[in-house]
Amino acid sequence: MIRTDALDQLPVRTAVPALERALDDRGVAVLCAPPGTGKTTLVPLVLAGLAGGGPVRRVVVAEPRRIAARAAARRMAWLIGERAGGRVGFTVRGERVVGRDTVVEVVTTGVLLQRLQRDQELAGVDAVIIDECHERHLDADTVAAFLLDVREAIRPDLRLVAASATTDAQGWARLLGDAPVVEAQGVSHPVEVVWAPPAAPVRPPHGMRVDPALLTHVAATVRRALAERDGDVLCFLPGVGEIGRVAGQLAGVATEVLQVHGRAPAAVQDAVLAGSSGEGRRVVLATSVAESSLTVPGVRVVVDSGLAREPRTDHARGLSALTTVRASQAAGRQRAGRAGREAPGAVYRCWAQAEDGRLARFPSPEIEVADLAAFALQAACWGDPDASALALLDPPPAGAMSAAREVLTAVGAVDSEGRVTGRGVRMSRLGLHPRLARALLDGAAEVGGRRAAEVVALLSEEPPREYGDDLAAALRAARRGGDGYAARWRQEVRRLSSFVAGTGEGSGPDDAAVGLVAALAFPERVARARGEGAFLMVSGTGAQLRDGSGLRSASWLAVAVADRPAHSASARVRLAAVIDEDTARVAAGHLRFAGEEVHWAGGDVVARRVERLGAVELSVRPLKQPAPELVRGALVEGLRREGPGLLRWTRESEQLRERLAFLHRELGEPWPDVSRDALLERTDQWLEPELSRARRRSDLARIDAGQALRRLLPWATGEAVRLDELAPSRIEVPSGSRIRVEYGGAQPVLAVKLQELFGLRETPRVAGVPVLVHLLSPAGRPAAVTADLASFWQDGYRAVRAELRGRYPKHPWPEDPTTVEATRFTKERLKRERE
Repeated sequence: MIRTDALDQLPVRTAVPALERALDDRGVAVLCAPPGTGKTTLVPLVLAGLAGGGPVRRVVVAEPRRIAARAAARRMAWLIGERAGGRVGFTVRGERVVGRDTVVEVVTTGVLLQRLQRDQELAGVDAVIIDECHERHLDADTVAAFLLDVREAIRPDLRLVAASATTDAQGWARLLGDAPVVEAQGVSHPVEVVWAPPAAPVRPPHGMRVDPALLTHVAATVRRALAERDGDVLCFLPGVGEIGRVAGQLAGVATEVLQVHGRAPAAVQDAVLAGSSGEGRRVVLATSVAESSLTVPGVRVVVDSGLAREPRTDHARGLSALTTVRASQAAGRQRAGRAGREAPGAVYRCWAQAEDGRLARFPSPEIEVADLAAFALQAACWGDPDASALALLDPPPAGAMSAAREVLTAVGAVDSEGRVTGRGVRMSRLGLHPRLARALLDGAAEVGGRRAAEVVALLSEEPPREYGDDLAAALRAARRGGDGYAARWRQEVRRLSSFVAGTGEGSGPDDAAVGLVAALAFPERVARARGEGAFLMVSGTGAQLRDGSGLRSASWLAVAVADRPAHSASARVRLAAVIDEDTARVAAGHLRFAGEEVHWAGGDVVARRVERLGAVELSVRPLKQPAPELVRGALVEGLRREGPGLLRWTRESEQLRERLAFLHRELGEPWPDVSRDALLERTDQWLEPELSRARRRSDLARIDAGQALRRLLPWATGEAVRLDELAPSRIEVPSGSRIRVEYGGAQPVLAVKLQELFGLRETPRVAGVPVLVHLLSPAGRPAAVTADLASFWQDGYRAVRAELRGRYPKHPWPEDPTTVEATRFTKERLKRERE
């Protein structure tokens, strides 16, 4: 029996007519409806003809999370008086509850991606709803792009709805071809905001780490909320570990404490969504899965830690992991709204009001921050390897796509042109990251299908921390475990085993099998010991085991899970397996190098015959007669690293370089650029033949840089002979002295005793540029600086004369210095010279 009363109470019903008109006219629409309005439950039923009349159509609803997909299907089935599996069903990875009469099927976006790859036409499907599209999950963005391709090419009749819980819908409207935006008004119960920052500063999150002081404060805030407010409390935390720690600190609270996250057992998830039994209050500790899609009945208070988890990828080191970040303003609004779904409520925000305006407006689109290997494989299977033709709100970053293509090429999923291979198609249908797909397929041939599936299942969902950091020990714990993780692991093992059935059971001990499969999945993370729990991965990244780890005695590891804390040079190993060198060679064979290696290291040329896996050296022998061209390349590398200072620079050669730099700056070509970078780009023009004869650093130190620089002078044009005319190294002053000109600054400098310039009315010039005259006292100390000698004689000289004539009475200080003879001598010496 259809529950008409419940359907009529859903606020989104008022927007349904406009949505139907938009779909009839355009076939696409964006539905904006606040949480709690019924967009996830009523709209699919109406479009399928199961509520409100109309023809029966088959509708697929794509949800970002498994918990949301199951909950939405069960809620819709309840609204039409049925159980899930009848006219409303759901499909998530490892679980399919549908029947012959199913017309509304709720799936995860990942499942829909797989379905589209197998059947681009989506035969029999009349409409697709992409729910919670504002969250910008990569699978949802990809599904939308594929569906738009399908509508344009083969299914113009396919109806498409992008459903968002926020009003930021214009981007999606443009993407769908200026689709109509239909807005539904929600039931707006007031939510009071209580700012509840910690009393003392807490450390900001980095990597996966959250300051324990903040978690203690969150637990205290939950206790405060229970004391000050009525109703159930929903507390948002970034991850499973933080939920467990806060739950431990709430021990003894006279309420039921429930934990909701993607790994929670289905029975727990169902209990939370079913609401309180009425016998007591509840505290629900949840990750961001409870921000949208799900209604948690009875909640009147939200406690928000202000933290969330987002994917991050360090492409240079091959490390991908979730990282803890400050939740966006949009996420904060979503979370607060949970307190006002059924009645007025309150949100306790565990940060200061002054911080709120500095938060990001929206979460980062996953396509901008995530590992794109799986996305790139989907795009290649779709026939668009670089994803350039896909309609995406944000294009994939070029660097991330390049890194993804390298991974796909290494595992054999795409060819050298980026086109998908038959092996790549098979990988894409496993519902795994391409690395894990490679490990399953290749590992099955070595260790047997069942054991390969067991290890890959462990790698696809990281085991709980209590399983330890030894992957082989974690496998044994999962096999005997009775917890929720072990149950999900067994289900995934069954699913994966079906793809590699018939490959045999393999042979050898479990530990070796675990290590091989892990190494096949992450060959760049194969690592050799450096002592005291430190390892070096073949990618070049250091890795460190925790104190007390049972893996510290291993010579080689296959690192499965690692993250790099902020400001740390080494990654922190969280899960790994022991392997031997032979396994390392097999898994990372594509990174093996054997041959002559001549390079600059430790300040000199190093020549050796080496065998290595990436950055890990397996064997090294000195190379006595390296090829001359390799030696020259190493010397050039040294010059690039340490600069031309490796050569012999005299005072004259340094001044020559400064003179040439001055002429290049003032006159340009043909005077050469002698900057560091320019010289290093033209080593063959000024350092030969000496550079090709050199064999080591000491040989470079014997090269006369000044003589070499003269090779760059414009001899071909004849301008070289004008060097001393345009930028003389010395200038003769009226006293007869030849004074050095310094060209190292912005303006040529002439430092000369004041008396030696008597009679000189105008400032000397070089290449048309007036020199900056540093006028010195008879003792050689600075007395004045001028670029306009005529003005100095007229205005500045009197002050200098008045100050210095008493200090240096033996030297001439005429009233008019422009009319007397210049001298470098005292008055007495000058008198004798004249006599």
